[in-house]
Amino acid sequence: MLNVKFSKQLQHPLIETTTHFWRGSNMERWALPLAVFLCISVAATAASDGSFQFKETFDITGAEDHFKTSPDGQVWFLYLDKKAGCGFQTKNQYRFGWFSMKLKLVGGDSAGIVTAYYMASDAGPERDELDFEFLGNRTGQPYTIQTNVYKSGVGGREMRHSLWFDPTEDFHTYSILWNSHHIVFFVDRVPVRTYKNNDKPNNFFPNTKPMTVFSSIWNADDWATRGGLEKTDWKNAPFVSSYKDFSADACQWEDPYPACVSTTTQNWWDQYEAWSLSETQQEDSGWVGRNLVIYDYCTDSERYPTPPAECSL
Repeated sequence: MLNVKFSKQLQHPLIETTTHFWRGSNMERWALPLAVFLCISVAATAASDGSFQFKETFDITGAEDHFKTSPDGQVWFLYLDKKAGCGFQTKNQYRFGWFSMKLKLVGGDSAGIVTAYYMASDAGPERDELDFEFLGNRTGQPYTIQTNVYKSGVGGREMRHSLWFDPTEDFHTYSILWNSHHIVFFVDRVPVRTYKNNDKPNNFFPNTKPMTVFSSIWNADDWATRGGLEKTDWKNAPFVSSYKDFSADACQWEDPYPACVSTTTQNWWDQYEAWSLSETQQEDSGWVGRNLVIYDYCTDSERYPTPPAECSL
């Protein structure tokens, strides 16, 4: 375990506090009064007792018999075996906001298995997409987390990080902040990647198409672990990933164009303070960059002799 000292965490009023390896956040100064939030933002569906209602927020994709829940319906399990996998997706689409969910990844020998938590405009060749992908490994070897950004069907913007904890032992929170200024990928409130816009028309920043939130588990042993050298051992099936506490504090899409994205600064995630990282978040991001980055496409000169335009930001 890395020995890292973090200061007291601040708390966003709509997002549960976590205590894992965090040095502070500007979520508090991003926050609007709770009463205002309840009027202007869209949250995941909950029953009168506060419990989350999965079927009111998500549709199951893939083999439905590979999806299970805890007795109270608050934890969801996706199963993968040699016959089939499974996933789920939100019924609604969103354009800009804060998206968060807790995941516990496949334990043991998970080589070749990918657990995906991502946003996509559609499945077509011109799609926009924001990816968290968790790449399994042999028993005792660490997971790799991969993020990627697609604009109009063009990806190739991968970053890979190691983690400072074992993501198979407990639930951890994975979040995406998306506004017109930047996209930030968070792990337990730590900003592990910031992808910036240049506020000009460009071909690299996805900001025009509404997206659906997805999660799935699938076999990718042609590339996921050591470039495809490690294959899935199906004797260990079923492989199970676990989920809970989904939150979408975001602008829900309504045709032809929802009012919440036609103006700025109405929601906390589109206010000035959310357009860049706070000082403490910059410190955390810097620590991640120095210690946990395994691969960054912006520094891959063999693949990109001329760095992509967004890398200069």
